[in-house]
Amino acid sequence: MTPMNVVNQDLLKFSKGNAKLKGIPSLSLPAGHACPFADKCFAKVNYATGKIEDGPDTEFRCFSATQENIFPATRAQRKFNFDLLRKLKTKEEMAALINRSLPGSNYRAIRIHVAGDFFNQVYFDAWMLVAQQNPDQIYYAYTKSLQYWINRLDQIPANFRLTASKGGKLDHMIELHNLKYAQVVYSEQEAKDLDLEIDHDDSHAFSGTKSFGLLIHGTQKAGSKASKAKQDLAKSGWTGYAKPGGYNMHKKKNAA
Repeated sequence: MTPMNVVNQDLLKFSKGNAKLKGIPSLSLPAGHACPFADKCFAKVNYATGKIEDGPDTEFRCFSATQENIFPATRAQRKFNFDLLRKLKTKEEMAALINRSLPGSNYRAIRIHVAGDFFNQVYFDAWMLVAQQNPDQIYYAYTKSLQYWINRLDQIPANFRLTASKGGKLDHMIELHNLKYAQVVYSEQEAKDLDLEIDHDDSHAFSGTKSFGLLIHGTQKAGSKASKAKQDLAKSGWTGYAKPGGYNMHKKKNAA
């Protein structure tokens, strides 16, 4: 495995964990562009203009698209990864590239896609192969590409941990195949009403077995229901995951 600080134009670019992931490296692809089954969260950034483009059915904007809108370097890194992977045709070629690019074996878990998704079956199979080849490390992902998962349902390695991300074009497969899922909620009360615990550190994703909720975060379209929910959460102290301890400050304020 290649150390994270080695610069090589032929390697995929992994990112260090943010305040939420706390040291868990991740590989990302462009939001929207690499999300073939996104629907209610669909948003992408125009490569030429840098502006966000929402989908026809967008209800809450993908937070990763807002990152790419604000940070051109982030946008360029994700596009670089996407372009590099799409040059390869087989799962073996993709898996070899991913293995060469991995940030090291001392990480307990690797998150696949803070942004982006499994964009075809070959790419999904490549990550499954990487997990098989590195059994001591956890590889986990939220995904709306449920067809690719279902196609390999009886072949998933124990360390390849998937969570269906509600809000996609294939949501009907979640109940049909009894998949663990994550659902974006607009408030803690909504999560309680749905009997979903809220995950704030990805532990439900990489080690849990139950479905869970995710509080809405990221910049939302002005005037939308999601934007109003973000404003209400901000009043209660919720700052999202950009700042360390954001949710702890929210809890402390509401416990006072």
